[in-house]
Amino acid sequence: MANRKNPGGMTISFSYTAGLVEMRGINVIVNYEIYDGLPLICKWVEIKNNSGRKILVNKVVNEIIAVTEEQSSVVGRPEQMRKQNGIYVESNYAFNNAMNAEISDQATHWNTDPEYTSQVNYDYMTPCLLEIYPNVDPCTKVTDKNSFTSIRTFELLQDSYDYQRKGLAKRKMYSTIAPWTTQNPIFMHLVTTDTLKVKDIIDQCVETGYEMIILSFGSGLNMEDTSAVNIGKYKRLADYAHSKGIFLGGYSLFSSRRINDDEDVIDPKTGLPDKGAMFGAAPCLGSKWGISYIEKLKYFLTKTGFDILENDGPYPGDQCASTKHPGHTGLADSQWKQMELEKSFFKWCNENGIYVNAPDWYFLDGSNKTGLGYREVNFSLPREEQVIINRQNIFDGTIEKLASMGWGFVPLSIYQGGGSAATIEPLKDHLDVYENLMMQYYGAGIQACYRGPRLFDDESTKQLVKKTISWYKKYFNILNSDMIHLRRADGRDWDGWIHVNPNLKEKGLLLLFNPLKEKIKRKIKVSLYYTGLTDNCIVKEKEGSAKKYKLNRNYEIEISVTIESQSYNWYLIE
Repeated sequence: MANRKNPGGMTISFSYTAGLVEMRGINVIVNYEIYDGLPLICKWVEIKNNSGRKILVNKVVNEIIAVTEEQSSVVGRPEQMRKQNGIYVESNYAFNNAMNAEISDQATHWNTDPEYTSQVNYDYMTPCLLEIYPNVDPCTKVTDKNSFTSIRTFELLQDSYDYQRKGLAKRKMYSTIAPWTTQNPIFMHLVTTDTLKVKDIIDQCVETGYEMIILSFGSGLNMEDTSAVNIGKYKRLADYAHSKGIFLGGYSLFSSRRINDDEDVIDPKTGLPDKGAMFGAAPCLGSKWGISYIEKLKYFLTKTGFDILENDGPYPGDQCASTKHPGHTGLADSQWKQMELEKSFFKWCNENGIYVNAPDWYFLDGSNKTGLGYREVNFSLPREEQVIINRQNIFDGTIEKLASMGWGFVPLSIYQGGGSAATIEPLKDHLDVYENLMMQYYGAGIQACYRGPRLFDDESTKQLVKKTISWYKKYFNILNSDMIHLRRADGRDWDGWIHVNPNLKEKGLLLLFNPLKEKIKRKIKVSLYYTGLTDNCIVKEKEGSAKKYKLNRNYEIEISVTIESQSYNWYLIE
């Protein structure tokens, strides 16, 4: 799973000291990084304390930029006016379980600038002053000979209003600054921890080309149990998986649970462990239990040799008013300290080669994958409707993040209800739906959580899974290249996308779907601008005969396509 090449670029640091007596021994270092081939700057601040005493860092604003206003309006409040489109900002202080960067962001502020007196807005309310600082101040004490490091902020310049082009730039940013997000192992979610059944599914993975198993929620796995018996069981399973070339890991729940009055988040409004957390009652990561939770998981992962952690409900930003928890002193520093604990844990996982699935935005601190963006109750709908909704989720969830950054979901066995109409089991009885779901996910470069007791139940199912995985691996490079979105699924006509990469032999792979109950024939225009092709191209329907096309002045070709009823078709472009 290694993919950790450092990006090229340069770093420069400026060190400042103050002449004031009370500031002697305190150094402020402002750091900048720039990257080769990308209009991106990273900035962060360090405060080194060599003063001989303890200091309190209340607040750090690690970026202030006065920008040209995006919109000139004589009247209007800041929230009504557009923010500057030419710069995208992302910091490693993000959480909200939104599976979306901008909603998860906790540090970007577009403020007003009353000193900018020539602006059009009469009350000087234009949001044209970009300032970066956490919504909740760190309020952290720094002892002598220690230091404080601010959040890291990445500033990406953008050259267009085009959502596709903006998305491409953001995706390039992630692959540059967080290359681990491009790792994309093929995995399933197994719903049992029975030793014989787990070994059987490991063997199924070997037969079909799967690479990883996650022991799912409800499987019986408990990583908090560090007893010799529990460690021994899962080490033997991991050893067996590794002997077959398969990665093994599992699920653990942090939040959305009640521990006890002493360990749970204390609501600052009531002073009680009731409903002050995002998920109602929840443990404080800075409590004795929370710190122990992290240490137990580290111990379990190290001793068993597990390769993946799916950490559900990682720290979601809860503030805790307890003054008894060892991980923070009180309400003021509770968010910062818990955030530091969570980020430190995910960094540890990344450094130790442990792949991290987490339904939150910790990518800049080591996590690998989050949810694509979906509503879980949709998986109780009839499976034919899930096929359409999943393609909508794929389309929407890959515009601003890499396909490898998001997981989808396929309920092989019952998940959110809906009965037999909502599941794929028995697999051999629903091969058409199984194939469509696999093709749209693998055809987008997305790994879904195929959650159930097995990957195949007879020879025909096995051959279908094997064929699909072989296709995905054959075209892995182009399928994991940038996606250009063509038409969003609506169940009324064709939909699909094209993968593009000017550096490959296959410059593009076009994947189209037909949701209708009859075969369709269409003429469609496909933009090849991002393939790097300029004059002519060769198009092959699947791996059939080649046909030459000439690109028009908009770098488009018009092709005739045929797609069978409720099925798909794909085309190679060279």
